[in-house]
Amino acid sequence: MPRITGKRALLEQLVADGVRYIFGNPGTTEQGFMDLLQDYPQVEFILCLHEGVAIGMADAFARATRKPAFVELHIAPGLGNAVGMLFNAKVGRSPLVVYVGQSASRALFQEPLLSGDLVEIAAPVTKWSYEITHAADVPQAVRRAMKIAEEAPQGPTVLSIPIDVLDEDAEVSIQPTSYTRWRAHPDPAAMDEAAELLAASRRPMIVTGDGIALSNGQEHVTRLAELLGAPIYQGYTTEVNVDANHPLVIGTLPFTNAAAPEFTSRVLARHDVVLALGVPLFRYIFPRPGDLVPAATKVIQIDLDGWEIGKNVPGALGIKADCAAALLALLERLESRAPAGAVERAAAIAAEGSQKRETVLANDRKTWTNQPISVARLMSELADVVPADAVIFDEAITSSTVLQRYVAPRPGRYFRARGGGLGPGLPGALGVKLAMPERPVVGVVADGSAMYSVSAFWTAAHHRIPVTWVVCNNASYRILKENIMDYLGPRHADRKFVAMDLTDPPLRYDRIAESMGVRGRRVERPEDLRPALEEALGSGAPAVVDVAIQRDVR
Repeated sequence: MPRITGKRALLEQLVADGVRYIFGNPGTTEQGFMDLLQDYPQVEFILCLHEGVAIGMADAFARATRKPAFVELHIAPGLGNAVGMLFNAKVGRSPLVVYVGQSASRALFQEPLLSGDLVEIAAPVTKWSYEITHAADVPQAVRRAMKIAEEAPQGPTVLSIPIDVLDEDAEVSIQPTSYTRWRAHPDPAAMDEAAELLAASRRPMIVTGDGIALSNGQEHVTRLAELLGAPIYQGYTTEVNVDANHPLVIGTLPFTNAAAPEFTSRVLARHDVVLALGVPLFRYIFPRPGDLVPAATKVIQIDLDGWEIGKNVPGALGIKADCAAALLALLERLESRAPAGAVERAAAIAAEGSQKRETVLANDRKTWTNQPISVARLMSELADVVPADAVIFDEAITSSTVLQRYVAPRPGRYFRARGGGLGPGLPGALGVKLAMPERPVVGVVADGSAMYSVSAFWTAAHHRIPVTWVVCNNASYRILKENIMDYLGPRHADRKFVAMDLTDPPLRYDRIAESMGVRGRRVERPEDLRPALEEALGSGAPAVVDVAIQRDVR
């Protein structure tokens, strides 16, 4: 075995694992590692000016490539800055390996400046965190972190490496990481029971989650929905499992506002069997007393994460398996005996959905000349000019529903921000572009969210990453206004919004972008939308279109 330094062993292991990009923000405790990067031109360091941006880029890159992404962060304050985005990665189950520089191990007893218990800081927002104390362990620790991050349920891992450990010599073994084959087939008897429930159902419904996309089960869930004549609802999901234009796709079950539990319970009451696939049930911010699921409604919950199965739904038929394998097993059992009335149900769902869409689009047209610009007009113009092969990264928040009405999400071509913490939109679009350099990438981002990671503009200009961002600028935290209106109810419509406006001074993203080397253009009139969007998309460079959209919520 070769005898090399810990820092060289770290880079050699990354090369062996095919790491192309390192996302990070460097500091003194990683200076040996940073210096050595010049000897490895096959690995590019993507310089981010805030740790949250580094995690946001890596998160999206990992999702788009389906491989663990590697991040470098600086000691305790740097890791602390990244915790919010690491929370998103854990909740969203993104496979990340994060290296955090630590003070010299022989000095830690003295509690040197900036040091801290990095393992404990990282523990709540990671699958695994560990501090390496011997250079000989560096390659194996990286391989373990890669394996843990990639194994379902996926998630981020953190390695704390003291600066003196990187400088030590040791005999090491470098080889590519051997990943766990985690595809798990379901128990046949359980699938028989699930198939019996679905075959006898007269009003089935399907709730989809990210576990379907993780197992490449999108095609199978579409076939099963058609076979059952079942409407498809999205639960907590950030991946696209079924093309949004499919006639059986209804929409998303809400989970953030006060009315969400009641709405969900009413939906569930209309169905006798609920098939939940790779999705947590139910993560409500405002829970209500009693069970959400009516006693007459049977729930089948399939997931690779055993922790989620039956956690919040007593009496569910829980099956631990990857969704693609379970869906194939159900199709095998049901294709020869389609449930009664499936064709008629599917036709009725499609007709109702088509009618609702026509009504919504007709109402949208009434806003076409509004100023400030209506969200519908913005998204319609964007849909008309965005290339057919483009990828969308969506953190539009209150504008997302309208965006999805016009730019229909498709599997592998549409990524939603995950985790719930604000800020993934700007860096997420950059991460997707690095993962899919051959495709145009458009980030659609709310103005409040954009400020959390605005330094991503500089990274785009510095590394010449040609992403187009559309900022939905309503000069407010509109999601909070909508939620507080829902919370208070119509009797209190006269209440003021405290600390929810982003005015005085106004946020001008065109000017902020230009100050960091990115093309920026402000749009305040609807007739200027199309030329501004076409110019940005055709520039071949990073560009921002800052659109002043409607602000009213009452």
